[in-house]
Amino acid sequence: MLSLHKSTLVLVAMALLIASLCYGYLGEAKTMAQWKWMDIAGEGGTALMAGLWLLMTLSSRPRGLVTQLLSFGLAFIMLGAWCDCMDEFYKIHSALRWDHWCEAIFTPLGMLLLTMGLYYWRDEQFSLNYQMQKRERLFRDHRNIDRVTHLANAQYLRKLLQQQMQHSPAEECSIVLLDIEKFHRINRDYGHAEGNRLLQAVAHMLLLNLSNQDVLCRYAGDRFAIVMPSINVSQAEDRAQHLCAMVASMHYYVEQQRIPFTMRAACANSQSDIDGLLAQLNQAVEHFPDRQAA
Repeated sequence: MLSLHKSTLVLVAMALLIASLCYGYLGEAKTMAQWKWMDIAGEGGTALMAGLWLLMTLSSRPRGLVTQLLSFGLAFIMLGAWCDCMDEFYKIHSALRWDHWCEAIFTPLGMLLLTMGLYYWRDEQFSLNYQMQKRERLFRDHRNIDRVTHLANAQYLRKLLQQQMQHSPAEECSIVLLDIEKFHRINRDYGHAEGNRLLQAVAHMLLLNLSNQDVLCRYAGDRFAIVMPSINVSQAEDRAQHLCAMVASMHYYVEQQRIPFTMRAACANSQSDIDGLLAQLNQAVEHFPDRQAA
């Protein structure tokens, strides 16, 4: 994961090097008798710990706004503590005020950026917790789980549709079938392991954009099915377009190269002939480009 953040690490290393050179060239070295060991241990230890937290953050997170705010916040805190520590080894002439500005700006700025990062991280965790609650409910209540995406599988989809028709035949319910376009190229060019990772990423994005009553299943291969209770076809089509737009906006990387991809969707009302319904949706998805051209 650190390989994704090479530019950030290089930038932080250069900032530390420049700060050290500024103190070394513009400052007057203090004698060992003038060193304050408690201050050196406290300020140097703070810089070291902030650097360790920075490495831990970058090694555990992908690129994004939250990662940038957390990493730059920690970097500025580390830089401020490093300047404080260097001040214990070098005396800067009173006419030069830049060291005081460094000590006064870097740490507060780092605290501000870190606070902003934690705020957005909190929102991110709420979304992830909501997603995990959906999955927990699925694991708790059902055993028909797809091993790759950990979603309900096609067998559970058929059972759910049967229950829907038996218990609430008059209630409106829509089914959406989603297909990843040109998915076979991922498997062909990068291998099935990368294809599975893409399926997992798409499943996460879909879950984050579904309502609590919707049920997402992996239907087959690169196709996902969504059961939307109390939703008519027109509303389902609007939701399907939103889901396709969200998936298309994903920044999915393979070997540090972004791979763009899109989804196509077909919608229908639930009916008693489940096999016929699914065949109709499959045919609609397969002929999606033709319908678009028309």
